[in-house]
Amino acid sequence: MQYSVTPIGHVRSCFKEKFAIPRQPALAPAARGVLELLPPFDRPEAVAGLEGVSHVWLLFLFHQALESQPRLRVRPPRLGGNRYLGVFATRATHRPNGIGQSVVRLDGLEPGRLLLSGIDLLDGTPVLDIKPYVPYADSPPGAHNAIAEAPPPALAVSWADAARVQAEAHGQRLGEPLAELIEQCLAQDPRPAYQTPTPERRYGVRLWDVEVHWHYPTATSIQVLDVTAAV
Repeated sequence: MQYSVTPIGHVRSCFKEKFAIPRQPALAPAARGVLELLPPFDRPEAVAGLEGVSHVWLLFLFHQALESQPRLRVRPPRLGGNRYLGVFATRATHRPNGIGQSVVRLDGLEPGRLLLSGIDLLDGTPVLDIKPYVPYADSPPGAHNAIAEAPPPALAVSWADAARVQAEAHGQRLGEPLAELIEQCLAQDPRPAYQTPTPERRYGVRLWDVEVHWHYPTATSIQVLDVTAAV
C-alpha cells in the first residue's frame, strides 16, 4: 500500500544552498528562518497553544536529495566519510522516504508564520508536520548514542579585517546576526571529511543574500576572507 503526503508549509531560511548547513539543528543558534504555513493550516486555530512552547519538532522532506533507489548503507561525515553504517543508524539525508526531523527553537508566532532559530533546513524545504517538543518525553534519562554522544569539536574561526566589517554591515542591513551565523556554521567544518585543503584553496557559500568566502590556514582553523553581496 502506498501513502501520499502533502506539505503544510515551506521554510524560508538563511541557508540558500546545502553546503555549510550544520549537520544537526541547534549547532548554529544564529541560523534563523520562517515557516510559512499553507492554507488551511495558516489559520490561527491550527497553532493555538504553541505560544507556550519553546521548541518544536519539524518533520520535513529532503527535497533536493530524494532518490528513486533506497540506500541500505551510508557513510556519515561524523565518522570521517570512510566508514559505512546502516541508513537507519544515521540521520543521513539519503533516506528511503526522504523524511528528516529537526528540533528547533520557536521564537514567535505571526499570522500564518512560525519564527524559528537554530535551524538546519535549506530554503524552500517542504514541512510535513509540526509537533511540540516535550522535555520529559523527548529527553529521557539515560539516553545515549555511542556514535554521537557529544557535538563534534569546533574549529577556530578568525577573520580578515575587512571581512568582519563587511559581515557586520550586511548583518545590520539584514537585521540578522550574520557574523555569528558565519562563525557558528564554519566552526562545524563544512568541507567533506575526505578533503585536506591547501591554504590557497578558497571555499564559498551563500547565506541570506551574501556570499561568504574562507580558507583553511591550517588543518584545524578557518579564516573568513570576504563577505560580499551575492551576484
